[in-house]
Amino acid sequence: MRSFDPPRERPAPDTFRGRTLDGDERSVLVRSLTLVVAVKPQCDGCRGFIEGDLSEFKSVDVVLVCETADETWRDAKQTVLVAPSVFVDLEIRAAPFYVLIDPSTLRVVTEGTLFSPAQVAGEIASYVTPSM
Repeated sequence: MRSFDPPRERPAPDTFRGRTLDGDERSVLVRSLTLVVAVKPQCDGCRGFIEGDLSEFKSVDVVLVCETADETWRDAKQTVLVAPSVFVDLEIRAAPFYVLIDPSTLRVVTEGTLFSPAQVAGEIASYVTPSM
């Protein structure tokens, strides 16, 4: 399975800000290849990122973001940041979606609709160092 959205290369910020479900402010600096995953409630493809192991992404910083909080994520394995501004900054139209940011150029280099961690890992593989 592959996502169907064609990539739109564009600028990306060097920092993202959001809040955890506990209300703690978090800032994420883009220092290495960064995968921003926009998730939403009741999304099967998102569940793999929220509850999954994500070891497929050991060479990539993974940041999960949502527009609104969902209490079902409170005990999730991964931290989900409530960060609606990231959707605007990265021109993410709707979740479930991902963008990959190159830290050397601060540009979105690829993007797409997500179905599973394995699908996204396959789609970004050509951008990742061989150690992934």
